[in-house]
Amino acid sequence: MRVMDRRVLKSQEAIKTAFIELMSEKNFNEITIQDISDRANVGRRTIYHHYLDKFDLLDKLIEEHLNELRKICESSSDLNFVAANLIMFEYFERNFSFFSTMLASSGSPTFRNRLLEFLIEQLKNNVDITQGINKGLNKDVFLNFFGIAIVGIVESYVTNGIPESPQVIAEQVGILLERNL
Repeated sequence: MRVMDRRVLKSQEAIKTAFIELMSEKNFNEITIQDISDRANVGRRTIYHHYLDKFDLLDKLIEEHLNELRKICESSSDLNFVAANLIMFEYFERNFSFFSTMLASSGSPTFRNRLLEFLIEQLKNNVDITQGINKGLNKDVFLNFFGIAIVGIVESYVTNGIPESPQVIAEQVGILLERNL
C-alpha cells in the first residue's frame, strides 16, 4: 500500500468535512457534487477521483467511522464495560459533528441501522442466556434491547446534547451493561 500524498489527504478531509456540513444544513437528496465541490474548494474531478458519487462518499464515511469503532472495541476488549465505553464515548465526542449529523439527518437513516448492527455484533460475545439473571431469555431480543438502548443514548447525547460528560455517560452505560450481561 502506498503512502498517501498530504495533498490527497487534505483534499479528502476537505471533501468529508464539506459533506458533513452540507448534510447538517440540508437533506441528503438535495446535496449535489457541485455543492460539495464548492464547499470543499476542490474540483468536481477531485471528488470523482476518490468517490463514485455522493452515495459512495456517504458509505465510505460511515464505514471509516465504524472501522474506527471496531478498532476501539478490539483494543479495549480486556477492559471492563465502563472503561471500554469511556473510550467509545470519547470517540463520539471527538467526532461529534459526524455522529450528530448522521443521527439527526433524515438523509442517512441507514447509519442508525448500521450502528445498531455494529453494536449488536460487539455485544454478542458478552451475552450468556444459559445461566444467571438472563437464563432462558431470547438472545436476539436481548441483543436488540441493549443495542437499541445504546444507539438511543448515543443519539440523545449527540443530537440533544445530554448535559453530562462522556465520562459520566460511559460510566452509567457501563454499569448498566455490567449489571445485565
